[in-house]
Amino acid sequence: MDADLAAGLLAGVAAAVLFGLAAVVQARAVRGDARSTQGLGPFVRWAVGNPWMMAVVAAYLVGFVLHAVAIWLLPLYLAQASIALSLPVTALASARLSEILTRSGWLGIAAVTGGLVLLAVGAGSAGEVVEGAGFAIGLVLALGVLLVVGVLARRAGAVTLGTLAGLGYAGSALAVRGVDLPLSPAIVASALAVPAFGVLAFWLYSLALDRAPVSTATAPMITAQTFVPALVGLAWLGDGVRDGWGLAIAAGLVLATAGTVLLQRAQESSSR
Repeated sequence: MDADLAAGLLAGVAAAVLFGLAAVVQARAVRGDARSTQGLGPFVRWAVGNPWMMAVVAAYLVGFVLHAVAIWLLPLYLAQASIALSLPVTALASARLSEILTRSGWLGIAAVTGGLVLLAVGAGSAGEVVEGAGFAIGLVLALGVLLVVGVLARRAGAVTLGTLAGLGYAGSALAVRGVDLPLSPAIVASALAVPAFGVLAFWLYSLALDRAPVSTATAPMITAQTFVPALVGLAWLGDGVRDGWGLAIAAGLVLATAGTVLLQRAQESSSR
């Protein structure tokens, strides 16, 4: 394993631990205050005045820096799959909220972990930074569409909201690939899209956490934020795969996604 791959994996796993623990604190905070379920503007004002949410934001910021390192050093499919480890961390930590992990849940954790191992073994080199106005314009348009859909779907169920949150975090991860020096208008637009996608996803995820067990809200988010950047990275951003390991990469993505679905269903069954 080369140095970049090792450093990227270490950064991704560290980010996953921070994201997983922060999700449980976030769930506890939003469930304790009805103001957290209001619109995006009121939510931001409420969160700024809530010390628990500020602690969550701080953890997410540190985690995001680590995640960005993983995105720069790893193919997007591996960087995002490493973040999928936040789901097992969340599932274990959510016992603090009396959300007990079942046998099926443990099988889900094993599947996510096994999928990540396959992705790590089969990973090739990461694609280059994307430059050009087309990429930045695409990010801005995607952000606008997600904002409109998110506002319209703000009263939807946890799975829908979690999926939309995952798309937001996917957009943030993709936008990181457009950030570089020296600055240009396209690079500035990509850089601004990173926090914009992140704030929108944070709000949607908070709404999902208010309506379902932590793992139920988190599983579809992880699935969306793993698959979308992975496919975009392989198809358009130049992410590489080791020779002869294409099937292993596909199997790893399927296994990690199946694990999140299994864990989601296990948590839904235990909450009935």
